[in-house]
Amino acid sequence: MAETEEPRGEEPKEPEVDFSSDLTAADRPPKRKPKRLGRPTMVVDDVHVRYRVFGARRMGTSSQFKPSLYKRLFDRTSKAVGSVSEVHAVRGVSFVARQGESIGIIGRNGAGKSTLLRALAGLMPYSEGAVYAKGQTALLGVNAALLPRLTGERNIVLGGLALGLTPAQVQAKFDEIVEFSGIGEFVSLPMNAYSSGMASRLRFAISTAKIPDILMIDEALSTGDAEFQRKSRDKILEVKDQAGTVFLVSHSSATVLSMCERVLWLDAGRLVMDGPAAEVVAAYKQTLPGNRR
Repeated sequence: MAETEEPRGEEPKEPEVDFSSDLTAADRPPKRKPKRLGRPTMVVDDVHVRYRVFGARRMGTSSQFKPSLYKRLFDRTSKAVGSVSEVHAVRGVSFVARQGESIGIIGRNGAGKSTLLRALAGLMPYSEGAVYAKGQTALLGVNAALLPRLTGERNIVLGGLALGLTPAQVQAKFDEIVEFSGIGEFVSLPMNAYSSGMASRLRFAISTAKIPDILMIDEALSTGDAEFQRKSRDKILEVKDQAGTVFLVSHSSATVLSMCERVLWLDAGRLVMDGPAAEVVAAYKQTLPGNRR
């Protein structure tokens, strides 16, 4: 049943872990013959990502007795402001990706999946190691940056130009982007009037207007109704068929198994397993609550 949405200004939230078979047989794309992989498109060598969190309360300190609001506002001592904590989000991850390969990245919330993806896309600096990429990379996520005060029309133009399309190419793809996203007449309204689903669909449509060499997707397929999810999967298969490389972060086992031949399993920032999708997903599911023996 297709979803019905009213325009709202709320931001999309990270989905809870739902590693279940959420696709019906009709939703699954037809099985294809294994494609011969091409040359390496990305080499990840012992990558570590660390970042700092400012203003965090030190571990082990008591919050039973809090100072007054006035004192907290005007006391600028280090004790009042809080401490600086370092998060080691990705720990020594290494792998090689090739042309024509679809790679799923799985793990629990906080495992470092999205952080790793952002580092591979060049949007977050890594502390140690090296990443070598051949060709253009593009990160597609439900929180992809668009300007909420501008109309969908203006965001399509700006997003297309940011992807490297010419003004003429943006104009040629404009109707296709609007139709793919399904926002219809709302394209003339500001983005902050959209529901989270409408905004996410438009982000997906803009981001895939130009097929990159390496496409990275962070939970984008979890948005929209069943029809849009099918269109999204078809678009990803189109990228792969054009000798691209696809990375997919998802909590859905069905989505990962239908879209990816290979899976990376992260836990606490470490690469636990790298192998065929069915084998890695089966091993991961055995560690989830309710599945442990």
